[in-house]
Amino acid sequence: MLKPNTLGMTLVLALLIALGPMSTDMYLPSLPAIGRALQADSPAVQLTLSGFMFGFAIGQVLYGPVSDRLGRKPVLIASLSLYAFASALCAFAWSIETLIAARFIQALGACGPIVIARAIVRDLYSGDRAGQELSRMGTIMAFVPAVAPVVGAGLEVTLGWRANFLGALALAGTALWFVFMHLPETVRQRLESPLSVVAILSDFGALLRSEHFRLHVLLCAGTYGGLFAFISGSSFVLQGLYGLGEIAYGLAFGACALAYMLGTVTGRFVVRLAGMARAIGVGAAAMGTGGLAMAAGVAFGPGHVLEIVAPMMVYMIGVGIAFPLTQASALMPFPERAGAASSLIGLLQMTAAAVIGIVVGAGAARSAWALAGTVAVVGLAVFATERVIAARRV
Repeated sequence: MLKPNTLGMTLVLALLIALGPMSTDMYLPSLPAIGRALQADSPAVQLTLSGFMFGFAIGQVLYGPVSDRLGRKPVLIASLSLYAFASALCAFAWSIETLIAARFIQALGACGPIVIARAIVRDLYSGDRAGQELSRMGTIMAFVPAVAPVVGAGLEVTLGWRANFLGALALAGTALWFVFMHLPETVRQRLESPLSVVAILSDFGALLRSEHFRLHVLLCAGTYGGLFAFISGSSFVLQGLYGLGEIAYGLAFGACALAYMLGTVTGRFVVRLAGMARAIGVGAAAMGTGGLAMAAGVAFGPGHVLEIVAPMMVYMIGVGIAFPLTQASALMPFPERAGAASSLIGLLQMTAAAVIGIVVGAGAARSAWALAGTVAVVGLAVFATERVIAARRV
C-alpha cells in the first residue's frame, strides 16, 4: 500500500485529480467536428462542456459527506466505475442531446476522484505541507492539460472525435486498478452521524458560518471561473476567429497548461520563502494582470493570436500559484469534515464555472470579447477578494 510523503502517493492522487481536466481538455479540438458530425450549432456543442460542469457541481454534494462516513476508498471505486461507464456512452453517442446527457453522467463520476483526492490530502497532511502537496500534485497534473489537447487533436484527425472518449475510458480503468490495489483507507475517525439531507446541510452550514471558508471558497470559484472561461471559449475563439487548426490550437492550449505548471512550481517556492498567504497574493496579482492584458490586447492589438494566448499564460501562472494553496487554506480548519469541505468547495467553484461557460460560449463564436472581457472581470474580482482576505488578517 502507498504511504504518505512518497512520490507514489502523489502520483496516484494527481492521476485522480487529472480526470477532470482531461475530461474537458482532450476533446476541445474536436468541438467543431462534433458539431458537424452531430449536426449541432456551437451553443449546443458548448453545452457538452457546461453540462459537464453542472453535473460536476451536483455530484460533489454527496461524495464528500458520504466518504466522511463510509471511508474514501469504496466511494472512490464507485465514482470511477460510473465515470468509465459514462465515457463509453459518450464514445457511442448518436446525437448531440445524447452526448450532452452522457457528459452530465460522466461528470457525476469524474467529480468523485477530485473531491476525495483533496480530502485524502487533508487526511494525511496539514498546514503549509498540505498546500505544498496540492501544488506538487498540480505540477504533475499540469502535464495532462498540456498534452491532452495535442493528443486529442491527433486522435480526432486520425480516428475521429469518438476516440477521445475511449481514451478517457482507458484512463479510468488505469485509475481503478491503482486505487483498488494500492491506495489505503485514509479516514482515521469516521463521522458517526447518519447520512441524510439534513446531515449534509448541517455539515455545509457549519462550513459556511466560517468567514475564512466563505472568502477562500469565493477565491477558488473566481480562480477556476476564469480558467473555465478559457476552456469553454478558446476553441471557438482561437480556431473560429483566429484561424488556428486543430494541432496549432492544441499547442496553444498546451502552452497555457505549461504556464499553469510553472505556477505550481513557483507557488511551492514562494510558500517556503514567504508562507501560503503571501503566495496566494502573488497568484491573485498575476491573474488580475493577465485578465487586464487580454482585454487590452483585444482592444488595441493587431489581431494576432498572441493577444489571447500570452495574457492567458500570465493568468495561468497565477492559477497555478494560487489555486492549490487556496483550496488547502479553505480545508485547514475542518479536519473532521474534510470530505464535506472538499465537496462544498467543488460545488461552488464548478457552479460558477458552468455559468461562466454558458456566458462565454454564447458569444465566443462571434467575438473575442466574450472571452477577454470575462477573463478580465474575473481576474480583477479574484485580486479584489484576495485583498479583502489580506485585510482581514491584519
